[in-house]
Amino acid sequence: MPDPWNPTGFRAHIDSVLRDFLAEEGGRLVAVDEALAPVAQQVRSSAGHGKRLRAAFCYWGWRAAGQPESEALVRAAASMELVHAAAIVHDDLIDDSALRHGLPTAHVALEAVLDRDGRPGARAAARSLAMLVGDHLMVLAGRLFTSSGLPAAYLARARDLWAALARELIAGECLELLHTGGPPDTGTSLKVVRYKTAKYTVEHPLLIGGLLAGAAPALRDTYRAYGLPLGEAFQLRDDLLGLFGDPERTGKAALDDLRARRPTALLAETWKAADASQRDRLRCLLDRDDLDPAHLWDVRRLMVELKAPQRVEQMIATRVERAVRALDAAGTPPHARRALRELALQATDRAY
Repeated sequence: MPDPWNPTGFRAHIDSVLRDFLAEEGGRLVAVDEALAPVAQQVRSSAGHGKRLRAAFCYWGWRAAGQPESEALVRAAASMELVHAAAIVHDDLIDDSALRHGLPTAHVALEAVLDRDGRPGARAAARSLAMLVGDHLMVLAGRLFTSSGLPAAYLARARDLWAALARELIAGECLELLHTGGPPDTGTSLKVVRYKTAKYTVEHPLLIGGLLAGAAPALRDTYRAYGLPLGEAFQLRDDLLGLFGDPERTGKAALDDLRARRPTALLAETWKAADASQRDRLRCLLDRDDLDPAHLWDVRRLMVELKAPQRVEQMIATRVERAVRALDAAGTPPHARRALRELALQATDRAY
């Protein structure tokens, strides 16, 4: 990559690294037995989409610390996208989501293969296979990271944080499950956001890049001050898009969050502002087993009536402002500040 920051070129480079790596790993699965071909296909395709934001944050954690262009670092940064791919496969399985990026999710695609082959119990088997695909992607993330070509001493600097990334991601997923269906609460929702998505999307990739580069403690503090609020803003935007976005643009079914009763900040803010009759109305809608687009419009109207989307928009704006302001701290090079400001907008300024 001759241009030090060409977002389109960087994304294409990450895509290429992942495509080649997963093609090789998928081939190793099929070499065990041809019957594993559908599983190998899901391993290859599950990481085939996305803006590659996590890789970009890792890259800039490295570059902002004064390190030069490095193919080995790009490979290590690409491993962040495999963590994300693993999380998506598990998340879609937990929520029983049918679409992701406009395509069948891993468990749905595997069920179609098993149905075609006349396999008894296709749905249960497909869900189990998808769980294993997600597990394997997480293992492959670690393999790509450790085989990136960076010196062992560099990799050792990030070992503890890599473990924290996995632990906190799992903690966030568990917290979401534990609070699903419970009384909506904004504080609880924001804690789920923080651990399930925010940290592994921005803060941890930035810090891992910085640790690999030997970043000074003050710069790592800047990464934290930028990364956590921006990661929270990213997920808050995702929650808004999940309910109010156009499925043709988001690639996901708009009813997924409601059907799963996810404890989002948007739902919590709606509940907090609602009076007793509005809460009864909302509860009746959420308790339905036959949610359809008409019910989605009913929920949207109530949320807009109570100004919940506006309050979540304000949460996003406040967090983005806090993140960008953190970049003014001493020690952040001008070219890194520019790139990280651009990434902040890319992560949170997404259209409905």
